[in-house]
This record gives sequence, C-alpha cells and structure tokens, in this order.
Amino acid sequence: METNVIEANAVLDLMWIIISGILVFFMQAGFSLVESGFTRSKNVINIVMKNFVDLIIGSLAFWAIGYTIMYGESIGSFIGSPSLFYNVREDMHNLFFQTVFCATAATIVSGAVAERTKFSTYFIFSFILTVVIYPISGHWVWQGDGWLTDLGFIDFAGSTVVHSVGGWAALVGAILVGPRIGKYTEGKSNAIPGHNMMYGALGVFILWLGWFGFNGGSELAISGESSFNVAGIIITTNLAAAAGAVTALFITWIRYGKPEVSMTLNGALAGLVGITAGCAAVSPGGAAIIGILSGLTVVFSIEFIDKKLKVDDPVGAISVHGVCGALGTLLVGVFATDGGLLYGGGFGQLGVQAIGVVSIGAWVLVTSFIVFFVLKKTIGLRVTKEEEIEGLDMHEHDGAAYPDFTIDR
Repeated sequence: METNVIEANAVLDLMWIIISGILVFFMQAGFSLVESGFTRSKNVINIVMKNFVDLIIGSLAFWAIGYTIMYGESIGSFIGSPSLFYNVREDMHNLFFQTVFCATAATIVSGAVAERTKFSTYFIFSFILTVVIYPISGHWVWQGDGWLTDLGFIDFAGSTVVHSVGGWAALVGAILVGPRIGKYTEGKSNAIPGHNMMYGALGVFILWLGWFGFNGGSELAISGESSFNVAGIIITTNLAAAAGAVTALFITWIRYGKPEVSMTLNGALAGLVGITAGCAAVSPGGAAIIGILSGLTVVFSIEFIDKKLKVDDPVGAISVHGVCGALGTLLVGVFATDGGLLYGGGFGQLGVQAIGVVSIGAWVLVTSFIVFFVLKKTIGLRVTKEEEIEGLDMHEHDGAAYPDFTIDR
C-alpha cells in the first residue's frame, strides 16, 4: 500500500509539472496577442513570426544544449557541464517545463524592438539568448549548486531569472535599434497607438491564466504538503495581478482624467512579474502590497523610459519585465515571512536579493550589448526607412494580416 501511494504521488507530481508546462506554453499566444494589439496592423505578421521563432528555436536549441548548460553538473558554480541532445527518460517532464520558461524569456525582447527590427537579426539573437545568456544566469540560481543559490538568493519562479533577463535584453535591443520613425520629434514623445486593444486584453487574460502554471508549477510537485503550497502560490499570484491592475487603473484615472486601458493591462502584468520571485515566500497580504507597488512602478517607469530616456518600447516590456522583475525580487527580502525585513530577518536577505538582481542584470546587459552590437555592425539591426513605413509584414514576410483592410492604424 505504501509503495502504491508513493508511486501515485510521483505520477501526480509529474502530471502537475506537465500540465503547468502546457499552461506556460499557452503564454506564447498571450504574448503574441499583447504585442500585436499594442502595435500597428501593418506589423502583426512580423510580431506573430517573432513569437513563433522564440518557441521553435527555443525548443530545439534548449534541448540541444541549453538545458545542460543550465542544469548540468556545475563547473565552478557558474555554468553547467554541457552535453548535446539531452535524452534522460526520467527527466523529460522537467526538460519540457524549463523549455517553455526559456521561450518566455526570449519572447519578452520581441515587443520592445517591434516594428523596426530585421527578422533575421532577431532570429539570431533569440538563438543566442536561448543557448548562452539565459541558461548561464539561470544556472546561478536554479541548478542547485550555483553561486547565487549558495548565497541564499530567492527567485522561486523567475522574476529575475526569466523576466528581468528578458527585460534587460529588451532594453539593450531597443536602445541599439533606435526609436520608430515619428516617435520623437523636436524632443517630444509622440504616442503611436496600438491597433487592437481587444487583442491586448485577450493576451493579458491568457498570460494571467498561464501564470498559474508558471508560478504554481515551479513548486515542482502537488502531492502531500505541496498541494497546500500550490494553492497558496495561486492565491498570491492572483492577488498581486489584481492589485497591480487596479493600482495602474486608478493612477491613470487620476493623472489623465480617464482610466487608461493599456496601462491597466500592463499593471496586471507588472503585478504578475513582481510576485513571481516571492509567490511561495510571502503572505496574501504581502502579495497584494507587492502588486500595488508593481502597478505603481510600471506606470512611472513606462513614462520615464519613454519621455526622459527616449527609449522606444512599444509594449512597455522593459518596465513590466525588467524593472518590475527586479523590484519583485528585491521585495522578497522585505515581505518573505521567513527571513524578510518586516518579519524580523533584518537586511540580510534583502542584501542577497540585491546582489542577485545586480549581478544577473549586469550579465544580461553586457552580453546582450555584445551580441546586438556585433549584429548591428555586420548584418544590421534595422529595416530600411521605406520598409518600416510600409510595414514589416509586406517586406519581411510578403503578406498582410488584414488583406482587405487598407487603412493603416
């Protein structure tokens, strides 16, 4: 009887990881809808193709070598011992779960460089992020023997490991590729509205759903005590998303006179990103506060990056994923019920969280700059002026998302 229970629990845990991975897989559809909805109709196919590339290249490259660079036997607590074409029968569920995480990190870059970047260049960068940049920094935290793990760094489901990695790479890409034509004139930032907020809203709903697998699945089990842990993680995840959305809604209502839809949607995503590091470590009340702080931060971060730094990020990916990912990771050191600043733990955990945020941020900024800079000087990052004006769908993919809709919005 005891053996049967153990076997049943093992099957249940494996099934939960696979189901969670399927939910995270579905997030690619959410990213595609958000990014295409927040940009113009003439570039929808290009957005879809970039998100599709992140998934297919990520799946193949991460299986071929990226997974072992991330999870192989540690070399100096820095990198896993690489091997080709991973094929351990008992570990295929983990390979799948981590593959869709890798694809998520890669696809964050897509929205920030949308509407003006060469498809071929993006293809190459996505590959390098998948096999080098993401797996190495992920090894530091999640392999078990990484140097940040040894310090006690907490990033349960990837506010920094996944989201900030994608966000900081997006920042470098957006800076080096430059703003879209017409975005900045005479020092002023001009709004370039997305063509379909229904797509954007549907995408956020899909991402919100997928996040229950993203965070809940990171428990890597659902039997025994893990069942209660998973339920708690889903509650903290949901509360943070709702708090982030309502905060962004009221801030824009007060500042602009009307509740603004794109900021409200990004507020929900900011809350989700912010809670991802500490979803298993904080109370429901702490999660709600993290969501509020993330929703507050994302509004002002998007405005600062757009209007002050003059970095053109069509979907707000840098703020949602980079800034709020870093913020959420730091806040674990404040709100963690075991060792957090507000729970008598002092500043020790907060200091470790800061080391992790800064070190991974520096790694991604430097490596992404090298890759993007080399690509810029060789094959180029940007399409021609004429191609950008007429739309990437026509010139990069010889098609149109709306062939009977001739008015560009």
